[in-house]
Amino acid sequence: MNREAWLSECVNKLRPDFIQAGFELPEKIRVSCSWPSKSGLAAKRRRVGEAWSAENSGDNSFEVFISPVLRVPVEVAATLVHELVHTAVSLAAKHRGPFVKCAKAVGLEGPMTATTAGEELRKRLEVLTAEIGEYPHVELKHSNATPKQGTRMLLLKCPECGYQVRTTKKWIVQGVPTCPCGTVMETDGADESEESEETP
Repeated sequence: MNREAWLSECVNKLRPDFIQAGFELPEKIRVSCSWPSKSGLAAKRRRVGEAWSAENSGDNSFEVFISPVLRVPVEVAATLVHELVHTAVSLAAKHRGPFVKCAKAVGLEGPMTATTAGEELRKRLEVLTAEIGEYPHVELKHSNATPKQGTRMLLLKCPECGYQVRTTKKWIVQGVPTCPCGTVMETDGADESEESEETP
């Protein structure tokens, strides 16, 4: 069983839960372990699941994406439940009104934009995922994207005494500084350093 088969089986087992709560899942839902369209590796407000409307699909299927950063079966399933609520009430509801009603009815709690499984739902998901078996996935912890370049620091040297200082192009445009010895400093383009920010 691959990841998509595991997730699809999870959807099938959750259908009766939604019916019991007074809601019904669409017939055509495609689920995959893949990155959401944005904020998949954000340091804050990281997106771990995403649902796309059937209107965006070539075969009118709802598309649900579960982030590769998740690997614990119950957490994966709880995220899946959140995304399935979107498909049950329409994505137009966002996290308001019908979404809140359905989410609470199936056992989700907490802020509606970042729900967690309540005690009863967690117990249900523990049983459900145990029936399906281990989630066949290991989490991805880091992006393979090239680190984002930060501010480029330029080296300035005094041609008289050799005093050195680094600054950005922004400040050089304002005016080249004067060395403590009184000489106007010069840029040394041959020696540049970069301060890079890590991609979250």
